[in-house]
Amino acid sequence: MQENLKEIYNVDVSPELISRVTDEVKGLVEEWRNKPLESFYPVMFFDALRTNIREEGHVVKKSVYLALAIGLDGQKEVLGLVDRAKRRFVGLQSAFWMGILNELKNRGVKDILIAAVDGLTGSPDANTVFPKTEVQLCIQTLVRVHMIRSSLKYVPYKDRKAVTADLKEIYLAPSEDTALSALDRFSEKWDKKYSMISMSWQNRWNEIIPFMKFSPEIRKAIYTTNAIESLNYTLQRNLKTRLSFPNNESAMKLIFMILQRAKKVDNAY
Repeated sequence: MQENLKEIYNVDVSPELISRVTDEVKGLVEEWRNKPLESFYPVMFFDALRTNIREEGHVVKKSVYLALAIGLDGQKEVLGLVDRAKRRFVGLQSAFWMGILNELKNRGVKDILIAAVDGLTGSPDANTVFPKTEVQLCIQTLVRVHMIRSSLKYVPYKDRKAVTADLKEIYLAPSEDTALSALDRFSEKWDKKYSMISMSWQNRWNEIIPFMKFSPEIRKAIYTTNAIESLNYTLQRNLKTRLSFPNNESAMKLIFMILQRAKKVDNAY
């Protein structure tokens, strides 16, 4: 901070002043991370941001876990921001998400209607803390990236357009019954040539159908995890010039300030 102020504004400031400023930010961070929350949120997104932090003379990868909620007023708000060293075992990652969900509960959250996650291994299982919550995988990631891609690998070019159109009738169906009918029609039409496609959709059907329960307006909000991915991009864009942070606290201070500026200036999240 001293070097930047000197370079940009040609102003010299003392280490004591820098210390007072950063200590004030530390207090704001702690106050924000512990403030009471609403008892109910219609939608909550979960994701993680990777950053480099120095630890015992070495730079290590750490994950900063984010919880972004959409409130009853339709406004987005970051509720949680927790840092943690990268672990090798997925089970530990899942357990850590459990801690974050319990922290939200301890701060006053009693229920979440929909928990939207990207579906990667180790994603949070909100049902463990909020049993009535509907956990919805990112349909764009699950269907358009994974399901469609794996389905088309069995299909030669001449049939791809027709197969893709028939699959679209399944995942864009207005209800689960309509989607099942579309899947049955797909099976009748294509199973003789590509039997593995309908089988793969049947195997993952329980991950797809929660999306079918909701109205078009709600589907639009949860179809992708773009809301939190946009937040993640805002953070990464502002952090990209920092090769590493000296410690956890400095990383959390800067991320907090980026979030506050983004919300104040252009409501980036």
